[in-house]
Amino acid sequence: MIKRTKATTPATAVTADTETRSAANGRPPELQTAPPDPDSETAWMADGNCRLHPPATFFPSDGVGVDKARKICRGCPVLTQCLEYALDARIDHGVWGGCSERERRRILKRRRDDAAAELTAVER
Repeated sequence: MIKRTKATTPATAVTADTETRSAANGRPPELQTAPPDPDSETAWMADGNCRLHPPATFFPSDGVGVDKARKICRGCPVLTQCLEYALDARIDHGVWGGCSERERRRILKRRRDDAAAELTAVER
């Protein structure tokens, strides 16, 4: 009977490979993902401040967590795209574009009210 053994890769080779990939896509090694598709409608997500934090940070269960997520969003280069994406997709949960679920509902309501007011003004 022939005993087979697993081929193992030295730890230094794994670390070097991870660091190479990290340098290639600009992400920390612990948050490795594939590079974004530049033709994707969500390619902007690769430039967000949130890419450096675990996703759970943006789906908090309390107000303190919402404030923490907002601080990360503050100054984000894709803040506007993020908020518009969440509003267009009607995303109900989490902090998107620096806004909580409640704030996004208010924005949508205000936009509906403004659109109705414009429609009424045009009809007159």
